[in-house]
Amino acid sequence: MTGTTDITIQSYRKEYQPYFERLNIAWLEAYFKVEPIDAYVLGNPEEAILNEGGAILFAAIDQQIIGTVALKYMEPGVYELTKMAVDESFRGNGAGKILCAAAIDKGRELGAHKIILYSQTGLKAAIGIYRQLGFTELPLEPGKYERADIKMQLLL
Repeated sequence: MTGTTDITIQSYRKEYQPYFERLNIAWLEAYFKVEPIDAYVLGNPEEAILNEGGAILFAAIDQQIIGTVALKYMEPGVYELTKMAVDESFRGNGAGKILCAAAIDKGRELGAHKIILYSQTGLKAAIGIYRQLGFTELPLEPGKYERADIKMQLLL
């Protein structure tokens, strides 16, 4: 198996949009369903994430895209970590943690003082990564995402 030292982080490029969409749809369909907001964001990442001041990062091994994560601008100093996905055949090699850490670094670069995220407690590996990187639980407001049952934040 390829080690974490072989993983590089790359910023969004237009030709990476299909990877952003495919990787996220794969995990959403495996565990939940693709909600209308997901379909919009995944099909239109420039409009939904980038044009509003967010960022999308990709993990690659030898130029093969294996994972992705986005930071969506919410309000001054606050970003939502969203759409984190790793190709199933590359899970367990640290790519998720590397992506999440890169997103935190990118958030700092963008002037974030807080990063929030919504997840599902059944996604134990992801929740473990978030906790390892310092995210703490917040009360969850209803209606953000049907599948979300946990909200977390990281103060920078």
